[in-house]
Order: sequence, then structure tokens, then C-alpha cells
Amino acid sequence: MTMFDKWMYVLRNLSRLLERPKALQDRVFQKVFEQAEIAQYSLEERREYEASVKNYWDYFSTVSTAEKKGRAEGRAEGRAEGRAERSQEIARNLRSMGLPIADIIKATGLTSEEIAAL
Repeated sequence: MTMFDKWMYVLRNLSRLLERPKALQDRVFQKVFEQAEIAQYSLEERREYEASVKNYWDYFSTVSTAEKKGRAEGRAEGRAEGRAERSQEIARNLRSMGLPIADIIKATGLTSEEIAAL
């Protein structure tokens, strides 16, 4: 049976089909059967269904936004930690070269206590 044959069968017989026949188990027909089922809902059932779909997408959007924000905050924290580690590495190198603490503070932005702890 070709895809065209399957579509013609669905369109001709959709109102009489209680469940999907084996030949129509393709994913492409899933949405058709879902929509046919929704079309049979009463007005109250349709309102409940639409409210449920809206709640789902609101939740999905909220979670998606939170994940994006969390990733952005994580990247920012990672960059800040990387800059701090780089400043400490530079301070260690300058200290091993014998530069005065005041010059190391100017070069790295670290405090004298942070430099002393290295």
C-alpha cells in the first residue's frame, strides 16, 4: 500500500475508524488521529483540553527560560573564576620574578592579602 493509498483511506474512513489500523501506524498519521479525536470533544472537554495544552506550553516555556538563564549565569561564573585564576597565576609569576607587591597589585588587581596567600 502506497502512502497515497493510506492517505486516501484515512480521509475516506476517518469518521468510521475507532482506532488506527495496523497499516496506518506511521508517525505521520498520529497527528491526524489525535486531531480527529479532539474534534469529537464536547465544548467543555475542548475547553479543558485547550487549557491543559496552554498550561503545558506555559510550563515548558518557564522551564526553558530558566535553563537558558541558568546556563548564562553558569558561563558568567565560569568566566569570572577563570579571570581570577589567571590573575593569581600572573601574580605568582610576577612574585617569582621579584617584583614589588605594589606593582603586582597594579598589574593583577589582587589585594596584598590575596598575593601573600599565593
